[in-house]
Amino acid sequence: MQSDRPTPQAVQRRFVADMAAARTEDQVFEALYRLSTARVPVRLWTVMTVDMEAGLARRAYSNMPEAYPTSGTKPIERNDWFEIVHDRHESFIANTLDDIAKVFPDYELIGALGCASVLNLPVVSGGELRATVNLLDDEGYFTPEQVGEITDALTLPAFAAVLAARAL
Repeated sequence: MQSDRPTPQAVQRRFVADMAAARTEDQVFEALYRLSTARVPVRLWTVMTVDMEAGLARRAYSNMPEAYPTSGTKPIERNDWFEIVHDRHESFIANTLDDIAKVFPDYELIGALGCASVLNLPVVSGGELRATVNLLDDEGYFTPEQVGEITDALTLPAFAAVLAARAL
């Protein structure tokens, strides 16, 4: 039986074409979102850009703009998440709402959206954290296999998307 799901090569080709055609930051991140969800679908998907000089993070893209709009900024907090993602440039993974609550003050909204696990993939250039790609879904969703697939599939495309968005 043949699957209707596109091949990884077809997904990659579409991403490249979408990136080449993108004229706005939103179009760039929409291309990355399509690539990501074709590989690993999730309930909530956002991109946060980071301005360490100003000490601010800005939501640059959201697949749920009603709950998580792309306007406004929030201060960068120095906590365990900061050490993992900013200092060590590693992905942050939490697979329960209790673990999410330890580092994200908006954990109640996250839970209300049906999410109880998160993976924050850092995007680093020049040795500095520039953004995070944030995937959220059901409790326990991010198994070691899922984390490996996401890391393999998104690290380079996320890097390209963040640099492209900054250039627009």
